[in-house]
Amino acid sequence: MSSIKLTIPKPIIDTLDHIDDHINNVLNNSNYLSNDFLIAIDFLKQYKNNKATFESYRREVERLIQWSWLVNKKSILQLKREDIENYIAFCLNPPKSWIGIKRVARFIDRGGIRTANLKWRPFVATVTKQNFKHGEKPDKNKYQLSQKAIREIFAVLSSFYNYLLLNEKISINPISLIRQKSKYLQKRQQQSPVMRLTEKQWLSCLETVKQLAVEKPEKHERTLFIMSALYLLYLRISELVANERWVPMMKHFYQDTNGSWWFKIVGKGNKMREIAVSDDMLTALKRYREQMSLTPLPSSNEKTFLLSKEKGKGAMTDSRHIRRLVQYCFDKAIDNLRKDNFLSEADALESATVHWLRHTGISDDINKRERPIAHVRDDAGHSSSSITDRYNDIELKERYKSAKLKKLTP
Repeated sequence: MSSIKLTIPKPIIDTLDHIDDHINNVLNNSNYLSNDFLIAIDFLKQYKNNKATFESYRREVERLIQWSWLVNKKSILQLKREDIENYIAFCLNPPKSWIGIKRVARFIDRGGIRTANLKWRPFVATVTKQNFKHGEKPDKNKYQLSQKAIREIFAVLSSFYNYLLLNEKISINPISLIRQKSKYLQKRQQQSPVMRLTEKQWLSCLETVKQLAVEKPEKHERTLFIMSALYLLYLRISELVANERWVPMMKHFYQDTNGSWWFKIVGKGNKMREIAVSDDMLTALKRYREQMSLTPLPSSNEKTFLLSKEKGKGAMTDSRHIRRLVQYCFDKAIDNLRKDNFLSEADALESATVHWLRHTGISDDINKRERPIAHVRDDAGHSSSSITDRYNDIELKERYKSAKLKKLTP
C-alpha cells in the first residue's frame, strides 16, 4: 500500500467554531460527497459540548471519508463489510504521502479566511516523549498504528454507523458484520498495567515543586496546587481548565452540613461529581489562596476562578500551559534523581505524562492507604468498580511473591 501514489487529501472538517465554514466548497463537488459531508457534520455536532470527544470522532470520520472518496471511490453510505476491512488494512499501512511527522491544525487563518493547511495529513508518525528527548525524530517509514488506535477506529465507526442506521441512511451497520476483529486486535489475558509514578519519583517531584514554590512563589505556588489537585483529587487535566460545559471556580470547594469538604467538578462524559477533599488538599488550597491574597477558604458566592490566565483576564482554558508547568517539574525532578544516583528512576520518569499523577493518586490510595474501592471509584469518576480495580496491585504482588522462589528441582 505504501508504494501507491494517491491524491494527497486536504482537510474538510474544521473546528467546532468553524465547522460550517466549508460546506459550500464541499457541496460543489458531487452529490454523494455532499450527502456524506452533511451527514458527518450532523453526527459530529452531537459532541459540541465535549471538545475531546469531538476531536477524536472528527479524526476517525474524516479519515474514513477521505479514504472512501479518494481511494475507494464510493460514498460512505455504500460501504460494505469488505470495504471496511480494506479500510482497516489501509490504516495499518497507509501510503507515505498520507503520513505527517507532526500534528498540525487542519485550517489556518489567512487574511480572515479559513484556508486548508497543506501540511495536514490524516495519519501522523510519532515517537515517545522519552525517545524524542534523546534525539529520535518521527519517521514515516516506522509508522505503526497502536492497538489503542485500532480499537478507537472500531468504536467510533461503529457509533457513526449506528447513527446512520437510526436515521435510516443505511440498512445495516457494516462494522457489526466484521466477525473476526481479533485479526486486527490483540487480546490480553488481563488489563495492561496502569502507568504511574513510583514512590521515589513522586516524592522527588513533590520535593522539587515545593522548592520551586519557595524560589518563585508568584508562579510555582500555583504549580504546587495543580500537582496536589491532580494527585489528591484524581483530576484529569481537562478538569482543571474552563470549557463550554464548566468553569472551575474556587467556590466549587465547599463544606457540607456535616463539616466535610468537597470539590464539585463536571468531567468526562459531561458528568458532575463531588470529590471528597482530604486535609492535605485543604492545606494546599489554603496555601495557594494565601499567595493570591485571598481568605484561607472560599465562600459560596466567591467569583474567583480556580486557575486564571497568566496573561489577560478570565479562566485558564488551555491545558497545554498546565502540561508545560508539570513537565518543567518532571524535568527538574529527573535532574535531582540523577544527582542522587537514582538513575533508573530518573530514566523511567522521562516517559511520565501529567495523567500519571491521577493514576498515581488512585493507585496509592488503593494499595498503600487501603481506601475502599467504591470510595475511590466515585471520587475518580469511574463508571464501574472494574475500572478502579485495574489500579489494585495487591493480587499481582502476591502472584509474583508465590512464583519468585520456584526451583528447577522439586
